[in-house]
Amino acid sequence: MSTLPFAPSVTHAHFSHSLSPMFILRRLPLTRHLRLSRNNRVASVVSAAAVRQDATLWTPAPLSLIESAAESLFHISIDISNSPDLVASHTRPGQYLQLRVPDVEKPSFLAIASPPSFAASRGAFEFLVKSIAGSTAEILCGLKKGETVELSPVMGNGFNMDQIDPPEEFPTVLIFATGSGISPIRSLIESGFGADRRSDVRLYYGARNLKRMAYQDKFKEWESSGVKVVPVLSQPDDGWKGETGYVQAAFARAKQLSAPKATGAVLCGQKQMAEEITTMLVADGVSNDKLLKNF
Repeated sequence: MSTLPFAPSVTHAHFSHSLSPMFILRRLPLTRHLRLSRNNRVASVVSAAAVRQDATLWTPAPLSLIESAAESLFHISIDISNSPDLVASHTRPGQYLQLRVPDVEKPSFLAIASPPSFAASRGAFEFLVKSIAGSTAEILCGLKKGETVELSPVMGNGFNMDQIDPPEEFPTVLIFATGSGISPIRSLIESGFGADRRSDVRLYYGARNLKRMAYQDKFKEWESSGVKVVPVLSQPDDGWKGETGYVQAAFARAKQLSAPKATGAVLCGQKQMAEEITTMLVADGVSNDKLLKNF
């Protein structure tokens, strides 16, 4: 008789004699029982973890608007008028949530572009969504008005503007955004943060070209609220006479920081941009705790 090609899994006892095939066979039921017990424990742990992951409260809500906002960017509005708890959970600009589309398990994280007051008065959340091939966002941008998505509760602390208030003590506020990072910045500007009571509020907004720059139709409204908009194009078309290159380079050319200790900043978008701007501002004397970041 040939020996079975494995050793028994029970390792807590030591035997001085060699194990015969019949001895191994007699041990098999115990071995199988231990393996099944262990597998059951593993299955229980995995099941418990799945329950924890699914603990998110998902609220179904219909799409009320989907339209192009710029090249590869879409303006999306979602009706939450029947979800008062969701409306009430949006308290600060800069907050975000998770969104799921039908038949896709992986959610997308989206910053809320509309101000908190918009949810209260209009019963809707608005988003600026970049369509990326193969992503949940791409599927979302391909849906139609009336189709239903699922929203998580609002997440994050948002921009704590109390850190750079009152306006009289922080007359300079510098805002930096790139690409779809303008989304929470729109929420901030339209929420109102006393820009009209500050002497120097600038928004440096970077994009590849004007075709990829969303919210151009809002620039006049933002300017009238006290925010000077500085578009920065990295690959402008012929005839562009504004700022070129990257946001951090455009700011380095302008700077004009008369009182660094009375300056605050808000940064959102590309991580490298935010890091380089942070380095410049801190080097010029701006307090690190006055830099509000979302990227």
